[in-house]
Amino acid sequence: MRAYGLIIAMWIRSTMAYRTSFVLTAATNFVTTGLDFVTILLMFSRVDVLGGWPLPEVAFLYGMSCVAFGLADLVTGSMERLGQRVRDGTLDTLLVRPAPVLAQVAADRFALRRLGRVMQGALVLGYALTAVDIAWTPLKALLLPVALVSGAGIFCAVFVAGAAFQFVAQDASEVQNAFTYGGTTLLQYPPTVFGRELVRGVTFVLPLAFVNWVPAAYLLGRPLPLELPGWVAFMPPLVSGACLALAGLAWRAGLRSYRSTGS
Repeated sequence: MRAYGLIIAMWIRSTMAYRTSFVLTAATNFVTTGLDFVTILLMFSRVDVLGGWPLPEVAFLYGMSCVAFGLADLVTGSMERLGQRVRDGTLDTLLVRPAPVLAQVAADRFALRRLGRVMQGALVLGYALTAVDIAWTPLKALLLPVALVSGAGIFCAVFVAGAAFQFVAQDASEVQNAFTYGGTTLLQYPPTVFGRELVRGVTFVLPLAFVNWVPAAYLLGRPLPLELPGWVAFMPPLVSGACLALAGLAWRAGLRSYRSTGS
């Protein structure tokens, strides 16, 4: 973590040397990611509910997914470039430095502009919280921030596992993006609009449903996906921890298999 923090601090200093550029790129990131929510608004200009979910509840799903993914993208989004480093051999330079390779790859070219996605998702989530009718309890009030942090952890695990796969595939960033960027887009919509098999897959195989579908259903007083019991809504921290542990094992296995460029 110390090495990761030092590298991030270096990139932040570099970014702040051109503050106008940073503001413009962050604003661009804010606007472009907000187009996803504009798409949802356009849908609701033609329908009153989507899969049985009204606009405020879909906005709640969108906000949770966008904030969780935005935090993960900010922290580990650079992992997707590992395949390029493997292909051109620049990963070798990281191996000889006195710092963990994972920390170096995750912090490489740290993009503070990605805060734009987090801010945009937080604004939509704030709107949703004022518009939905949630019977708040201390337990529910605690579940929301825990679910956001846990969701970020799940996405971080997907970033790391995807990077580990690139040790074998050498350049599979688009495959990784299908599960990261594609995953957050999937979660922006209610589970009721998708087939049951797909919902099972993102619940029990790649547990993205624990980012927002499961905890959001509990908070909104809706049945959990796949008719799961209510206590499952409190499992995101455990699911996140398990995903991170498995991703760590995959990373170690991938790093051990690395034999320099062309391997």
